[in-house]
Amino acid sequence: MWRLLGLTRPLAGVMALSVICGVAGHCCAILIPVLAVAEALSLAGVTAGAWPALSPGACAAVLAGLGVLRGVLHYLEQTCNHYIAFKLLAQVRSQVFASLRRLSPAKLAGADKGSIISTVTADIELLEVFFAHTVSPVGIATLTCAVMVRLIGGLAWQLGVVAAVGYLLVGVAVPLAVSRACAPAGVASRTQAAALSTYVLDGLRGLAEVLQFGAAATRLDGLDERSEGLAQTQRRLAAGASTGAAVTQALVTVLSLTTLVVGAALWGASSIDAPSAVLATVLQLSSFGPVIALANLGGGLQGTLASARRVIDLLDEEPQVEEVLEGDDIAFEGAAMKNVSFAYDEERVLDNVSLSVPVGGIVGITGASGSGKSTLCRLLMRFWDVTRGQVSISAQRIDTIRTDRLRELESLVEQDTYLFHGSIKDNLLIARPDASQGQLEEACRAASVHDFIMSLPRGYDTPVGELGDTLSGGERQRLGLARAFLHDAPFLILDEPTSNLDALNEGVILRSLDEQRGRRTVLVVSHRASTMAVADASLSMDRGRMS
Repeated sequence: MWRLLGLTRPLAGVMALSVICGVAGHCCAILIPVLAVAEALSLAGVTAGAWPALSPGACAAVLAGLGVLRGVLHYLEQTCNHYIAFKLLAQVRSQVFASLRRLSPAKLAGADKGSIISTVTADIELLEVFFAHTVSPVGIATLTCAVMVRLIGGLAWQLGVVAAVGYLLVGVAVPLAVSRACAPAGVASRTQAAALSTYVLDGLRGLAEVLQFGAAATRLDGLDERSEGLAQTQRRLAAGASTGAAVTQALVTVLSLTTLVVGAALWGASSIDAPSAVLATVLQLSSFGPVIALANLGGGLQGTLASARRVIDLLDEEPQVEEVLEGDDIAFEGAAMKNVSFAYDEERVLDNVSLSVPVGGIVGITGASGSGKSTLCRLLMRFWDVTRGQVSISAQRIDTIRTDRLRELESLVEQDTYLFHGSIKDNLLIARPDASQGQLEEACRAASVHDFIMSLPRGYDTPVGELGDTLSGGERQRLGLARAFLHDAPFLILDEPTSNLDALNEGVILRSLDEQRGRRTVLVVSHRASTMAVADASLSMDRGRMS
């Protein structure tokens, strides 16, 4: 919670304005019934101590003015609160995406992507409850109650004590009790929501397989089971909130009656007059609004705090690979691995691998699936740091090269090419935002995809759909190659670049690679013997070892 409060510090002025407007607004709302009762007593010929007597017309005008002022002040309070909330939500989103960029790609490899999506969407959105409906209401309730205790205590100190006790019970004891009771359900609801998001995402991405193998009913049963589990948790939260609301209303009634009884006893002892006792009761009854708002936070606040913990955990997570921010702009002079070993957790993937890729050369690596070829490519990109040994670019340890410079020197094309929701041109320009149309077409011709693009109704402006699902695997792969060619990095790493291509398109790609000989260094990984024909040297991998 203190981390979240710290975020509000730059907006302290707006927060103070919100609190001032809130306190003033509640005071207006409280004074309306008090003045109305005082005027009724005055018309009955009874004066209420120091309370000013107004003419009916003046009283009506004051009441109308207080009503209008209450509305204006409430509007200003809510405007300030939501300005703070949406400003801070934008800031938190920016920090979360910056954290994901810092943690990736290791963070996303095998990660629960549905849970991550839930964090960056629903969890962050829930923080609005804290920023807009928790922080300033606490300040508003505290100050308003202080004013009311002073005002009621001015009539009789005993009534001030009753009021203070009442505010503490409703505004502190009840929300804390409800919050603690609802804490397990609040955490469970966010965890279950994230799990449901993951399940739905998996179902959508694998919808073709689900339909093909007739697994729709099973998936729906799983969806129903998770939805019902989440619904039960949310019902427990709602029950806790309802219980808190019922207890709050009961306390307000009891405390108001207590004020009336104490006031009557004081009147009987001639400590105060009867009108003052009545007005004290009205003041007490009409001033519970700010603390009732706090009491109502008890149940929902736990879900918000659970979301906050998930967001903060993501912000505080340490990256597996530290970004290098300083260093010289080195030129590419070859790549090498020396006695490299690597493991995912306890699973050994590479064992004492050595490799040399000379400048301008084309080196091929073959091997069965699971032999460590793709991991080798990712280590050259420094997606992970090696467990043992050394990876170097231009005879310099890769973990000492400035990260952005390393990305400029290398391009990686994996077997599964990711395409963003947008046009073909948009997806290509990710590699080089300032590229001209001519450069786009040159890269696409080299990847044997230009003719296909021009056959589409909108050419390079054709939308490809989310995840590129409107294109075949081969078309996506060729666009990935075109994107790498457009990036124009001196070191091109190709992981199964022709796995989804027919022999004709494979030949075009290999011819393009052959034309790059001497101008670009290429490491090509493939299980196809035909792809290895373009390589100057070919190596084989088996169970994490190079031969």
